[in-house]
Amino acid sequence: MDYKKAAQQVLDNIGGASNIVSAAHCATRLRLVIADNSKVNKKELENAAGAKGVFEAQGQLQIIFGTGIVNKVYDEFTALAGITGASKEEVKQAAASKAPWYQRAIKTLGDIFVPIIPAIVASGFLMGIMEALNFMVNNGFLNIDTSGSIYVFAQLFSNTAYTFLPILIAFSAAKVFGGNQFLGAVIGMIMIHPNLQNAWTVASEGVQTYQSVFGGLYKIPLVGYQGHVIPVIIAVWLMCQIEKRLHKVVPAMIDLFVTPLVSVFVTGYLTLAVIGPIFTTLEDGIINGVQALIQLPFGIGSFIMGGLYAVTVVAGIHHMYTLIDLGQLAKFGFTYWLPLASAANVAQGGAAFAVALKSKNAKVKSMALPSALSACMGITEPAIFGVNLRYFKPFIGGLAGGACGALYASVTGLGATGTGVTGIFGILLHLHMPLQYLIMMAISFGVSFAVTWVIWTPESEEAKA
Repeated sequence: MDYKKAAQQVLDNIGGASNIVSAAHCATRLRLVIADNSKVNKKELENAAGAKGVFEAQGQLQIIFGTGIVNKVYDEFTALAGITGASKEEVKQAAASKAPWYQRAIKTLGDIFVPIIPAIVASGFLMGIMEALNFMVNNGFLNIDTSGSIYVFAQLFSNTAYTFLPILIAFSAAKVFGGNQFLGAVIGMIMIHPNLQNAWTVASEGVQTYQSVFGGLYKIPLVGYQGHVIPVIIAVWLMCQIEKRLHKVVPAMIDLFVTPLVSVFVTGYLTLAVIGPIFTTLEDGIINGVQALIQLPFGIGSFIMGGLYAVTVVAGIHHMYTLIDLGQLAKFGFTYWLPLASAANVAQGGAAFAVALKSKNAKVKSMALPSALSACMGITEPAIFGVNLRYFKPFIGGLAGGACGALYASVTGLGATGTGVTGIFGILLHLHMPLQYLIMMAISFGVSFAVTWVIWTPESEEAKA
C-alpha cells in the first residue's frame, strides 16, 4: 500500500493543511479536528487508498485505516501537511471547544464515567456470577461449600464498587473539573459516611434522623447517598469551583491549610443541606421516568428506545446512559436499560454482517465483516459509521433489529447486574437469565440481518465504493 498516496488523498479532501486544527491517531483511526467542515469531501475520503470508513463523532473527523496502517498514514499525513501531531487528549479538547454546550455537558459525563467503568464492570461481572451460583446452590443444581473463603470473599468483593460508588465518581469528577482528586474523594466519603443512615435501609426502616440546617431554617434527613450519581457530580463541581477561586486569593503561606479546609467544609455543608436533597429528587425523577417508559404496556417504550438507541450513538449523547444504568442498579438492583443498549448494538452487527455477505465489493466485505464482529462485542462505531450509516438502509435494518430485541427484553423483564459491557460478553451480566439474553441477541441480530438483506442491494453501494 502507498501510505503517502493515502495521506495525500486525505489532505486533498479535507481542504488542505490550512483547514486542520489538530491531528492524532488511535489504534485504527486517523482523528482530525477540522476548522471548516464544509470543505470536507466525505465521498472522496471514503475512496482514499486503505480507508475503511469515514465518520464524525465528538467533533472529530475520523477515518478508519486499521491497525498497523493508520500510524504509517499518520506519519505521512503530518509530514505532507507540515503540522506537528497532537495527542488524542489534545485532539479531544480541541474538538470539545467547538461543540455546543449540551455536547460538552454530555462529554463531561463520559469523561467522568469512562475511567471508572473497569471497576464497575469487574463488580458487575462478579455480581452476576455470584447471583448465578447462589441460584444454582439454592435450587440444588450445585453442591459447593458456600462457607469457604473463596465463596465468602467473592461475595464480599462483588458489590464493593457499587457500595463505594460515590467515592469513585467524586475522584474522577474532581479530575475532570480541574480540582484536587483527593479532596473530591473526601466529598464522596462525606456523602456515604457511616454516621449517615444507609440509603438502602430507608425503604424498610424509614428516615431515622433529621437535622436542622441554616440555623433552624428547615430540616434535612441524615441519609447517605449510596448509589447516587448526579448529587455527587454537582457537589464535586462546586468544590472544584471553590478550590480554584481560593487558590487565587489565599496567600501562598497558608494556602495549603486554608483552601482544603474551606473547600471541604463549605462544600460538605452545602451538599448535605442543599445539593443532596434537591438533586436526589431530580435524579429519582429521571430514573422513575425511564423506568415508566420501559414498563409501558406490551413493551412499547422499550421497542421505541431500542430502535432509537443507535441514533443517539450517532448524535454522540449515549455516554449519559451510564447515569441511568447506575441509577437503576441502585434503585432496583438491576439495570433494565443495558439490555436495550445490547440489543441495539448487536442489531447493528447483524446489519453489517448482511452487507458483508451480500456485497460483491471486496473492500466493502473486508470492512463490514470485522465491523459486524466488533458490534457484537459492543463496539458499534465501525459498523454504524463505516458501513451501515454510509449506505443508510443497513442502518435502518439495524434500528429494526434493536427495536425487536429490546421489545423481547422488556416483555421478559430482562435486567443486568452491572453496566459497561454489552453484546456477547454482556451475558456475564445476565447469568440469572442467560437464555433470555441469548434469545434477545438472536432476535436483534436475526431481524436486522433479514431486514437489511431485503431492503438493501449491493448495486447501490458499488457506485460509491
